[in-house]
Amino acid sequence: MTSGTSTITVQKNSAIADIPPRIFGSFVEHLGRCVYGGIYEPSHPTADENGFRQDVINLVKELGVTCVRYPGGNFVSAYNWEDGTGPRGQRPIRRDLAWHSTETNEVGIDDFYRWSKKTGTEIMLAVNMGTRGLKAALEELEYVNGAPGTELADRRVRNGITEPMDIKMWCIGNEMDGPWQVGHMSPDEYAAAVDRVAHAMKLAESGLELVACGSSSSEMPTFGSWEYEMLDECYDNIDYISLHRYYGHPTNSTEDFLAQTMDMDDFIRSVIALCDAVKGKKHARKFIHLSFDEWNLCYHSGEQDNGKKPERWGRAPALVEDVYNFEDALLTGSILITFLRHADRVKIACLAQLVNVIAPILTRDGGGCWAQTTYYPFQHMSRYARGTSLLAAVDSPCYDCKDYEKVPYLDAAATRDEDGTVTVFCVNRHQQEDFTLDVDLHGMGDLRVGEHILLHHDNVKAANTEDAPYTVYPTQGPGGMVDGEKATLRIPALSWNVIRFVPVEK
Repeated sequence: MTSGTSTITVQKNSAIADIPPRIFGSFVEHLGRCVYGGIYEPSHPTADENGFRQDVINLVKELGVTCVRYPGGNFVSAYNWEDGTGPRGQRPIRRDLAWHSTETNEVGIDDFYRWSKKTGTEIMLAVNMGTRGLKAALEELEYVNGAPGTELADRRVRNGITEPMDIKMWCIGNEMDGPWQVGHMSPDEYAAAVDRVAHAMKLAESGLELVACGSSSSEMPTFGSWEYEMLDECYDNIDYISLHRYYGHPTNSTEDFLAQTMDMDDFIRSVIALCDAVKGKKHARKFIHLSFDEWNLCYHSGEQDNGKKPERWGRAPALVEDVYNFEDALLTGSILITFLRHADRVKIACLAQLVNVIAPILTRDGGGCWAQTTYYPFQHMSRYARGTSLLAAVDSPCYDCKDYEKVPYLDAAATRDEDGTVTVFCVNRHQQEDFTLDVDLHGMGDLRVGEHILLHHDNVKAANTEDAPYTVYPTQGPGGMVDGEKATLRIPALSWNVIRFVPVEK
């Protein structure tokens, strides 16, 4: 193979797994302007009867988010869930120890449930394992999901929600290995605690899906031992283990930056190996699946803030508001591709976060909202990755960079819908060369190129702003031809591509 040419081979019988819809999840934490000034702003011209910004709701729906983790994050580890229930005028105002801000509790679980109904999203609810634990978790479960007739369920009814919320996904704590976490624990402490809570929650209600905290990062000194020790204790009572990963841009090298999905792939494989080692030890039948419930890029705000810290105990201060560029959109696309390749074990993934805080959507208080560059690969994947994830065998030139060797210039995944449509998602990491892409579609029937969506910009640092929201915006790509089971297309240098092969009408 010569530089400038790549091949993707996709076979009908090479299924990895059905695509889990929850991998297109996101995260709303009481942090910065994510809630207040993000999803909630009762004085905004578009605010609905509950104070939620309708313009933000519309962008969330267009993004295609399937589930949302709430209310934290670090915030949850000192949070009393009861504070966010009942009449807003009677809710307590408290200090938030996670972000050193003041929490007004204008938004809580009742309100977020109403918002989720407006956006069509499923809730993943996190419980406080820092300052609370078993009793509070069971009481929150009864309040949220209990049928009327008990004290806590009837309290929910009095607060205006008559039917159970029927929340099935629950995170038992957040990053409990981290010394920054209120009430952080040692591996053995958390293992015992999560086993008790998970066991009791499943006694209280069948059908719950419970997520235990894995390491807060693969760079933690206890990574690996934390997972193994915790799973060894609670394997029978939990269903998922969490993974968190944020990427920066320390070298300012595009090649280094775009290669970081090699790290994510290794991280996923390592956690799978740990889960399966415990499975083998216990002679267990069930598999523990992965919930990648925090992932994103985070480095711009650090550069912008230049070490400045906001005033302590402020109300909804602007925190971690990264302005993303085209280069960031490419890495976001590759991360989503990585999830598709691991669809057999990564069943949940939450882009952290949804609005303002390292988010695909930005807002101005009292003003507009707009989509960042990273919005579009997520939107395309959530919209078109349907049916089955297929093995996409990529033959591409490679490069070496600071931390990785043999990084393929072409990163790709493929899916097949029930109607026979095959979709190829790919990123060209090469900074100068377009690629001639040959796609072998074995056993797929008669197909044609129905659509080629392209995200490309000549300036990798180009970003969208309120005044110029379409600076980086999807266009129609050059497309290509299909001859039998072989297709040929052109993939521009440094580009995100969605190629849809649709059945030929007879």
